[in-house]
Amino acid sequence: MSEKVKLLMGNEAVGQGLIEAGCQIAAAYPGTPSTEILQTVIDSRDRAIEPLHVEWSINEKIAFEVALAGSYSGKRSVAVMKQVGLNVAADPFMRTAYIGVKGGMLTIVADDPGPHSSQNEQDTRLFCLQGRVPVIDPASPAEAKVLIPAAFELSEKYELNIVLRPTTRICHSRQNVTLGEPLKLGRSADFQRDPTRWAATPAFLPALHRKLNANLEKIAQEPDWQPRLTPSDNSQPRTALVASGIVFSNLVDLLDELGLTGKIDLYQVLMPYPLNPSFSETLKRDYDRVLVLEETYPVIELQLAHPGAVGKQTGHVPREGELLPDILHQVLADFLNLDQPVALPDERRGQRPSLCPGCPHRAAFYSIKKCFPQGIFPSDIGCYTLGMNLGAVNTVHCMGACISQGAGFYQAYAQDGDFPTVVVTIGDSTFFHAGIPALVNAVVQQARIIVVILDNATTAMTGGQPVPHMGIAAGGKPTKSIAIEQLVKASGVEFLETCDPYDNEQFEKLLQQADDYIRSPEGGVAVLISRHGCIMDPSVRKSQEATLIQINDKCIGCRKCTNAFECPALIFDEQNKVALIDQDRCIGCGTCIPVCPVDAIIKEKNG
Repeated sequence: MSEKVKLLMGNEAVGQGLIEAGCQIAAAYPGTPSTEILQTVIDSRDRAIEPLHVEWSINEKIAFEVALAGSYSGKRSVAVMKQVGLNVAADPFMRTAYIGVKGGMLTIVADDPGPHSSQNEQDTRLFCLQGRVPVIDPASPAEAKVLIPAAFELSEKYELNIVLRPTTRICHSRQNVTLGEPLKLGRSADFQRDPTRWAATPAFLPALHRKLNANLEKIAQEPDWQPRLTPSDNSQPRTALVASGIVFSNLVDLLDELGLTGKIDLYQVLMPYPLNPSFSETLKRDYDRVLVLEETYPVIELQLAHPGAVGKQTGHVPREGELLPDILHQVLADFLNLDQPVALPDERRGQRPSLCPGCPHRAAFYSIKKCFPQGIFPSDIGCYTLGMNLGAVNTVHCMGACISQGAGFYQAYAQDGDFPTVVVTIGDSTFFHAGIPALVNAVVQQARIIVVILDNATTAMTGGQPVPHMGIAAGGKPTKSIAIEQLVKASGVEFLETCDPYDNEQFEKLLQQADDYIRSPEGGVAVLISRHGCIMDPSVRKSQEATLIQINDKCIGCRKCTNAFECPALIFDEQNKVALIDQDRCIGCGTCIPVCPVDAIIKEKNG
């Protein structure tokens, strides 16, 4: 078998591992830190020996269900998502634990301790403990790839869905990884009908639950998945360290740095759930003191129930955030009575994140705030969350919640006899993901709100994955285009308009008309589609008029352009007390021109 070594990002390593393990059905919804996994499968699909279906699904629930059916047919499948995406897929995920699978099925859930780009620090291992689903915790990109074929084999042996849980530091770090030849499994789809299993009613579930419990007991005993011991020279007798995931890798490096390698017994837990009861008994028998290091919740610690164990439950390990090397050093120093490390300075970012120069969402948000200065502005998950910098985003909860929350605000205020203007903003990808049911509900419940669908023709925040109305599937393959307008009309919306937010005058006119409509006797939900392509798309930039934006001597230094509009290309000269254009960052869109109260920002045509 030919092999070669490549420097790969963790997500790339996982994607290559899926191809090499003979996965034939791969479905995902993009979400940091998981996105590059499916993209790698797409980009490297020519390595696959057998047919491979890859899709960016509308949401995580659908991705899971597509992969599940693929597994029912006997083929290896995977659903990929981030930790909060598992909430969306929770319904089929929880039932699948009872029903099981046929062909190997993995659910790859990328957790985000920190968090770096998520609504919470949710720990998928705890979710799996509740759902009775085995979960594997790789400690490095290379290990994540190596564990994939073994995880598929475990899934097929027990006919259970298995979760692989990389975290941000594994997903986005790089390591030399060995690539091998993909497996040729030679499987044909062969769904074996068994209604008592695949369509199990409550009468069949107790027996399925008993079988699940029995399988979990057996899986906990699997020799290849037991905690791995790196023994010591017994210079720290009856003392052990227990770690999993990236924390284990960080701990290995830290022990080496401190000259403690081989001085204390060290266990790596590959499978945090189900944990072998005999491992717990071994720790209780052989060790008086145990330090448990894991991100983010005490999943291992809870199962150990060791009287001498310390960790998150006891307060010896921080209960939130990542266990970075400096934090591990402090915890280890406390546990082993070592000198505490020198405290590192508190590093803070000098500049908050902002929408890109020329982003159409900025123009839309500015107009919304201008038209309704006292409005309520629920928004959603995406780069447009940064509308909060412009004062046009008041709430951000979870995918699709903005429309439901907007309706809830209306109902609460309408009870008192009047209501403020509620302007909801939701991205095009998020609208397809979770906004449609919420829109239908708002119409049925007669909420008088304005919904602005920010259509930039891509899933911008996660790297530009295709959206259903563009007629492009994974890998660029042409497919059916699903128009947003038709979905909105089918939801019962009677006020629907579309406008480019770069045309601020028309956009604001339509916002006012929408407000008039929701306050009219026949009013209800009003929808305005804000349509302009993402400026990170080169074709969008190329199609826009080439202009030069300048600030003339009319500028009075009021800072309205830099504060209220906050384009990164607009800067303030503190010495001369005037605004300036950073021509290296400005794309010449001109959306800042109407912001200036004294007409100091002007547009000139190039050449």
